[in-house]
Amino acid sequence: MGSMREIKQRINATGKTSQITKAMHMVSASKLKKAERNIVAFRPLTKRLSATLSHVLASDNALSHPMLEARAIHKTVYIVISSDRGLAGPYNASLFKAFDHYVKQHHQSQDEFVVAAIGFKAFNYAKRKQYALLNPSVIQVRDDVQFLDFQSLSDTFIKGYLKGDYDKIVVFYNRFINTMNQKVEHQTLVPMALNPDIETKKEEGITSLYVFEPGAEVVLNDLMPMYVVNVLYGMILEAKASEYAARMTAMKNATDNAKELIRTLKLQYNRARQDAITIELTDIIGGANAVN
Repeated sequence: MGSMREIKQRINATGKTSQITKAMHMVSASKLKKAERNIVAFRPLTKRLSATLSHVLASDNALSHPMLEARAIHKTVYIVISSDRGLAGPYNASLFKAFDHYVKQHHQSQDEFVVAAIGFKAFNYAKRKQYALLNPSVIQVRDDVQFLDFQSLSDTFIKGYLKGDYDKIVVFYNRFINTMNQKVEHQTLVPMALNPDIETKKEEGITSLYVFEPGAEVVLNDLMPMYVVNVLYGMILEAKASEYAARMTAMKNATDNAKELIRTLKLQYNRARQDAITIELTDIIGGANAVN
């Protein structure tokens, strides 16, 4: 047990830390609500793009696109979506652990893949592991993430895929399930494993028909990159919501642990104070007996 002064200093320091973690918990909870609204608002757009793409492909069975055709895999691009800051519990560590496990299972050499890091933590992780990076600088995942933040990166890997420099693009991210659960997932972005389900409305035996101008092939060529970028954007929104949820949970646990530590330290402080009083009383009584 330390001295009363040391214990008092620890109580004050822990109390200040508790105030900080409590404030971070409240901020993360507020940002999580906004992130959930963004996800809910964005999902209809992805669904509509998927439906439009399905109708284009259904209009002509001969239609095809390089992003839909599987080919021999010689070079893979891994898009790893992390956070810019820490203090989010196992959010980043679980992501990097899953990515390492996947790479060890599917690759013999680092020359077989390149990493596109989205987020400061992912960028530092890739540099520490000495992975080849597709983006030369950090792409930050700010709170109000926009298409412009990763537009240059998406243009790079889409053009590289169409030119044949890359044969597969896989995204690693945390999918938001609820406040307490976030699941690390990987999804093949290009080529699409399956075409989106064809959505047709049949009313009284009448099937909807679509006319594409200037032509179905032109529409498909313009729609495919747009669809891929929007799917990636949706994953970034999922990852951002997961980050806030993980940070909120971590800060709540930190605040609870700090309060528990303060209670323990106060007990130690009271015991130390009682011991000091007992020693003083013993000295006074001993001195009085000596005088008598």
